[in-house]
Amino acid sequence: MSENLPISDALSHRWSDLLDRLDDIATTYPDALLASSMGVEDSLLIHAVAQRARPLGVFMLDTGRLHAETLAMVDVVRQRYGIEVRVMHPDPAAVQAHVTAHGEFAFYESVALRKECCGIRKVEPLRRALAGHAAWITGQRREQSVTRTELPESQWDDTFGLQKFNPLADWSSAEVWGVVRALSVPYHPLHDRGYPSIGCEPCTRAVRPGEDPRAGRWWWEQRDSRECGLHAANLIDRPRVRPRAADAVSSDS
Repeated sequence: MSENLPISDALSHRWSDLLDRLDDIATTYPDALLASSMGVEDSLLIHAVAQRARPLGVFMLDTGRLHAETLAMVDVVRQRYGIEVRVMHPDPAAVQAHVTAHGEFAFYESVALRKECCGIRKVEPLRRALAGHAAWITGQRREQSVTRTELPESQWDDTFGLQKFNPLADWSSAEVWGVVRALSVPYHPLHDRGYPSIGCEPCTRAVRPGEDPRAGRWWWEQRDSRECGLHAANLIDRPRVRPRAADAVSSDS
């Protein structure tokens, strides 16, 4: 997946539109943050924000259970773009209390315990990362999961109380990889080993050819429960976009 391919007119327009979209977001929300799991979508977005004279801030949640390859991507981003990725960690006391009460691998036992683990290791650090900011940006796409089929490009995030942007919402996997290949964007090495979606090491596995891209995430659960709380709105049946006077960025641009 590392070969350089000439970029087509269609992909060139996609790329140009993405840069314009991020410029619009940054103009309206100069303190917007890009949340990165170091998956290929986030690698593409990091490459895009790096094109700006003043790149937007980028952060990553280190749950304490990430693959070594994921952690190594922090240095890749620094070396390639000069961007310092802010790494957020969970509260050690909260992690230890959960492990003491339920065991080190309690997340396999029930959805409730898995979400409790995600809440401690992901949601609480995310809340700290976003505190005081007006907007955040994710690499979510509608094609990724049954919980994301109605994902808007812009939405009010009730969970964290700020505007949320998903600029790749209507991109296909082929389009993401097409631009990544054409622009020689560095990406997570586990993608070449059958991992289309990458999370915590004990909660992620490679997928077989033809499987759903999210099949490797929390594979022991039902498909419609596979969100961790970072994107709780994906599982809530309510209007996806909340109009806001301060939001001058159109969600259909």
